[in-house]
Amino acid sequence: MITSRRNPRIVDIRKLDQRKQRQQQGLFRVEGLQLLHMALDAGARPRTVVYCERLFVGAEAPRLLQRFEKLGAELLSAAPEVMESLSSREVCQGLVATFPLPSAPLSALQPAPDDLVLVLDRLQDPGNVGTLIRTADAVGAAGMVLIEPTADPFDPKTVRGSMGSVFNLPIVLTADAGGALTHLNGCGLRTVGADVRAGVPWGDEVLAGGVALVLGNEARGLDADLRDHVAAWVRLPMIGRAESLNVAVAGGVLMYGWLRQRLR
Repeated sequence: MITSRRNPRIVDIRKLDQRKQRQQQGLFRVEGLQLLHMALDAGARPRTVVYCERLFVGAEAPRLLQRFEKLGAELLSAAPEVMESLSSREVCQGLVATFPLPSAPLSALQPAPDDLVLVLDRLQDPGNVGTLIRTADAVGAAGMVLIEPTADPFDPKTVRGSMGSVFNLPIVLTADAGGALTHLNGCGLRTVGADVRAGVPWGDEVLAGGVALVLGNEARGLDADLRDHVAAWVRLPMIGRAESLNVAVAGGVLMYGWLRQRLR
């Protein structure tokens, strides 16, 4: 049993809160029983699991531990105070796991001509990115492209915000904004940009069929290197005094607009 918070293995896992360390170690950290179950259900392979049976409540944590053991994950037993030092939850549930950091090239994303792919232009808030991942998963999007520099989709806050959908959806990170949209156009998708003022209200006409839906940065909107590739624009009507909508809210409404067209 690991009894020291300064144990090198514990220190390395704690460092995974930092993006630089995630990239160096090639791992990211996940906690929360529901998120861990979803990760395994999606086929993710855990690398290391730290657990403390004294913090288990109910039957879910022991079941998860059994699943991890069957998958051949490295299991490290830890004292309660060590386990709590790894947890960012108000109440530690006694399990933290690390998973290999996914790295999908743009060429691996091959949507069908009637699919939806969400493109995020340099978003900076992990909560927004996590919420958009969750919504994209809910509507059945074929994947997501995150234009860098961007909030890390494998940041603990993003993973929590996605409620496990980060394991279900292909996610590509690239700094080549134009190349990403050219690739998606080549797959048969029409590029639709969201804007506060420009475009078709609600977007019923332009959200039908295969769409690469592009959402801009929280403060600046879409950059010029993406605007040149947009084939159609869509906006959401605002009749009150608000100047704009949160990007995760707007993106959710537009993605469900696409789904509504698809289900007709």
